[in-house]
Parts: sequence; structure tokens; C-alpha cells
Amino acid sequence: MQFIVHDAPALRADSDYLAQVDLAPFGFPGLVEQVWLRQLPGGEFALCCIPFRAYGLALRDRVRLGPGDGRIAARTEPAGHRALRILFAPSRDGADRVAALVAGAGLLSEWSGDRHLAVDVPPGADVAALVEAAEAARGTGAYWEWSDVEPFRVA
Repeated sequence: MQFIVHDAPALRADSDYLAQVDLAPFGFPGLVEQVWLRQLPGGEFALCCIPFRAYGLALRDRVRLGPGDGRIAARTEPAGHRALRILFAPSRDGADRVAALVAGAGLLSEWSGDRHLAVDVPPGADVAALVEAAEAARGTGAYWEWSDVEPFRVA
């Protein structure tokens, strides 16, 4: 089993729990994403990190864990946020421009290594310039996607 971890979760100060997302349903068998959560009343949790590989989840979404296994079993309520994910080519062409746009827009983001960026897009945020920059980076071998292009599911 290989783990994808969040070294600097967007809402680390709010989190009080770690859980896992099995990535096999999304085409990554043997891979698990460790996510940071905040426990809520009623046995639910809020996501405190921006998913790098799990689909159908975004920052602040409410989730429920499976019985006794520490894995997310369901998304119970979307928060209305989206996650934009960009995997830059080894040359990192376009990464500095995208990072500057993210910072300039005041958006939360997380890096996995130095090439994989996940950006929180809250409701109503204008990210047209960011998407344009991500699309321009595609010409250098980068790849970008929205985390909600597939629904969340479990194995």
C-alpha cells in the first residue's frame, strides 16, 4: 500500500482527525490518500485538505467514515467548493505563473511534491485566468482537471 499525504493541509489548524480514501475506485489500485478532517457533531467530519487524487471531494465537504476502518465511506454534504488540480511537467513550465495567480487571488492551495498543485475554488470565485494559465501549461506537458469530473465512490 502506498500513501499520498498532505504535508501542509489548507485548514490544518482546524483539523483534529486523519482518515483515508481508497483510490482504487479511481484507477489507482494500491494507493490511499490520507486526508485531514475536523470532527463535527453527529459523527460527521469536514474535509480540511484539498484532495490530490480522490474524485468527488473538495475542501469543507462533509463526509462519513466507515465502521471502524478509518476510511471515508460517503460524502454526505457538499460544501460548494471545487478543487482544481494541476500536474506540471518535470520542467515545471508554467508552475510559477499559476502559483502567482493562486496567491494573487487569495485562494487556498496545497502542493504534493513540487509538481502537483491542488487549488481550492470557493463558490463564486472567478478563476478564469487560473484555468487559462493551466490550459497554457498543458502545451508544455502539464495536465489539469477538476476533482468533480467523477463522483466520489468507494470500493
